[in-house]
Amino acid sequence: MVAAQVAAVPDPVVFVHGWNSDGSTWTTMADRFRADGWPADRLHRWSYPTSRSNTTTASELAREIDRVLAATGASQVDLVTHSMGGLSSRYYLKNLAGDAKVDAWVSLAGPNHGTGAAYWCGGASCAEMRPGSAFLNELNAGDETPGTARYATWRSSCDGIVTPEESVVLDGALNTRTSCLQHTAFPTDAAVYQQVRDYIAAAGR
Repeated sequence: MVAAQVAAVPDPVVFVHGWNSDGSTWTTMADRFRADGWPADRLHRWSYPTSRSNTTTASELAREIDRVLAATGASQVDLVTHSMGGLSSRYYLKNLAGDAKVDAWVSLAGPNHGTGAAYWCGGASCAEMRPGSAFLNELNAGDETPGTARYATWRSSCDGIVTPEESVVLDGALNTRTSCLQHTAFPTDAAVYQQVRDYIAAAGR
């Protein structure tokens, strides 16, 4: 039984959505976590303006994680991200000393090495998602999975937004290919949820 496998007091989960989205992206996944034993007050569906630079968002995420840690008394969180949410959270881990406050980090369909789809949108965050951007070059320089946090990614060959699919893959991470999923289906797919749940539960033991 999954609930029996969950730590008595699991790490809080902070969900980080992608471009042109909000925290409601995670309603289905958060409901599944609750059904499997995560207390409601350990599940935080954060929303933020997505047109800003990912560096700005990373600073806001740092404040949100500090708020969650103070409110829950936990020492670390698990980060579950979709699409562009993986970039600001990686910046937080790498450049804002976030890895000490994160146990498990998850990227669902994250454009970790850029995507051509970002040429079709505007604003600072879109420019940063373009292959070869200064932001991505700095983010991916050296160790792609720095610190003590555990890193995992999920990608699909049917993702028409983050292309090529290998953009998602990070050196040093647990990299998983899903079934044929469209970009927006990752947060609601039952199989992806089960894999993410088991990964987080294992990391929290």
